[in-house]
Amino acid sequence: MLKYQQIAEKIERYIEENGLKQGSKLPVIEALMKQYGVSKSTIIKTLELLEKKGIIFQVRGSGIFVRRQNRKGYISLLSNQGFKKDLEDYVLTSTIIELEVRKPTEEVSINLNMELNEDVYYVKRIRYINGQTLCLEESWYNKSIITYLNKEIVSESIFHYITEGLGLKVGFSDVYLQVDKLNEEEAAFLGLEKDAPKLLVESIFHLTNGQPFDFSKVTYNYQQSQFFIQANSHFF
Repeated sequence: MLKYQQIAEKIERYIEENGLKQGSKLPVIEALMKQYGVSKSTIIKTLELLEKKGIIFQVRGSGIFVRRQNRKGYISLLSNQGFKKDLEDYVLTSTIIELEVRKPTEEVSINLNMELNEDVYYVKRIRYINGQTLCLEESWYNKSIITYLNKEIVSESIFHYITEGLGLKVGFSDVYLQVDKLNEEEAAFLGLEKDAPKLLVESIFHLTNGQPFDFSKVTYNYQQSQFFIQANSHFF
């Protein structure tokens, strides 16, 4: 992890641990330089990262302020770290339906930029929030990057294992949304009626070097899922 990313994590943790409200003022750039012992350019990169994540906002001539005002139970559609952090106040559990090594389909190979004769880990699981079905999740992981998965890992946070266990650095994600109706299989897994509304979220997750490692399709239970997007707008 680069220095500015480490500092960004520390500032985000400071905001959370101290319960800073939206609009709370943070130290100025010079004070942050002194506090963390880094250059002005490093602090500027740190603040740019925090601003992109929707944690702070900057007002020219006035300072740096806390932006994030979380609504409990809402999932970020722009997160590239999975949704466990958004739902940390809730009990999240999983039921594993399938976990196996297989060859990718053409769709998977295109999205993961890999050959059809290479191997992927295929994971199919149901995620629960406080005991209620939240979503049906299908994921394909490039096995040359995500070299090992087992039921214990898959039953918890796979992203935590990827970043902490494997030490990989997640960079960015591409997210595609589709509103549709549940088919019979999806409805059975989610405990809903066939043709009930669904939100399908397809995501491709990349490492910091741009290499895709995870292609996932998540079908959400409309009765249990709520979402948010924090956007940064610039007017000229």
